[in-house]
Amino acid sequence: MPMTNKNKKLIQGNIALCEGAIRGRCQAYFGYPITPQNEVTSHMARRMRETGRVFLQAESELAAINMVLGAAVTGTRVMTSSSSPGISLKQEGISYLCANELPCVIGNVMRGGPGLGNISGSQSDYFQATKGGGHGDYRMLTLAPASVQEMYDFATEAFNLAEKYRNPVMLLADGYLGQIMEALDYDTAYTLETYDKSWILDGCKGREPRSIYSLIMGEGELEEHNLHLQQKYSLIKQQEVKYELVNTENADIILVAFGIAARVCKGVLEMAGNAGIRLGLIRPVSLWPFPSDVIASCARNCGIFLVVEMNHGQMVEDVRLAINGRAETEFYGRAGGVIIKREDVFEKVKELLKR
Repeated sequence: MPMTNKNKKLIQGNIALCEGAIRGRCQAYFGYPITPQNEVTSHMARRMRETGRVFLQAESELAAINMVLGAAVTGTRVMTSSSSPGISLKQEGISYLCANELPCVIGNVMRGGPGLGNISGSQSDYFQATKGGGHGDYRMLTLAPASVQEMYDFATEAFNLAEKYRNPVMLLADGYLGQIMEALDYDTAYTLETYDKSWILDGCKGREPRSIYSLIMGEGELEEHNLHLQQKYSLIKQQEVKYELVNTENADIILVAFGIAARVCKGVLEMAGNAGIRLGLIRPVSLWPFPSDVIASCARNCGIFLVVEMNHGQMVEDVRLAINGRAETEFYGRAGGVIIKREDVFEKVKELLKR
C-alpha cells in the first residue's frame, strides 16, 4: 500500500493563502469582496473567528486599507487582499503604509484588465506592484507564488519579511492560481521570527509618547526620511532576492516567466528536451527585489532570452534592463485573462532558433 501524508489536503489556492496567513499568526484581516479572490474573504470570515482573531468586511477597499494602517501602528500582524481594481483603490493607503514603515501583508489575485475587465486570471498588475502604483518614492517586497503550496508558504513568510523590514509585502498571484486546486502539505518547515516592536503605539503610561506620521514639513526633513527609506530598500535588494533556475547552463534560449506563466514554461522545457533543444528557465520569485544580477550573469552565456507573461509586456522591461544589450530579448504574451499555452510558446522558441 502506498504511504499517505495525513497532513496533505486537496485545497484551492485562495484557501491556501488564508491558511498560510493564519499559520503566520495573522491577527487581523480587513477586506472587501471581489472576484476571483472572494474565497479569501469568505474563508477568513470563518477561520479568523474560529481562531479568536479579528475579521471585518469593510465598506470599501479604501476603508479596508486604512483599517490595515490603523492595526499596523499597534504592532498587530494584519492582512488585506483584493483583485486588480480593488488594489488600485488601495494605492493611497499603500503609499502611507510605506511612508510610515508599517508592516502588513497584501494579497492581489489578479484579474483581466484594464478597467473592470473580467474575472479570468492575468499578470497585468506587475507594473503596479513593483514600480509603485501610488505616489512617492516607495517600494514593496513583492513575491510571486507559482503553486498552491507556495501560496501557503509565502503567506507565512510574508509576515516575517514585513516585520523584519517594517514594510508592506505583496503576494502577487493571478485568478488561475487562486482558483486551481492542488495537494497542499501543511507541514512544510517555517520559522516565526520575532522583531523589535519598540516603535508601536500602545499607550504611553509611564514613558514618553511616540508618534507615527508621514506629514514631514521641516526644511530638508522629508528628503532625509526618503534617504532613510532608500537605504532600507538597498538592504532588501542585497538580502531578499529570490529566484529559481532550471537548465540555464549551456541553454540556447532562456525563458523568463513568473507565477502561472512559469508553470506553463516548465511544460515547454519538457517539450524542448524531447526535441533535443537546449532550453532554460529563470523564474523570478521576488518580483521586487528583482533578480537582475542573476539574469545578467546568464546573459554572458546565452544569446536569446524569451520573456513570457500573461500581459502585453511588463516584466520584460526589467529583463531588458538587466541584460543591458548583452543578449537578444524577445517577448511572448497574452492578455485579457487568456492563459498561455505551452504549444504556442514552443512554436515561438522554434521560430527564434531558425533565425
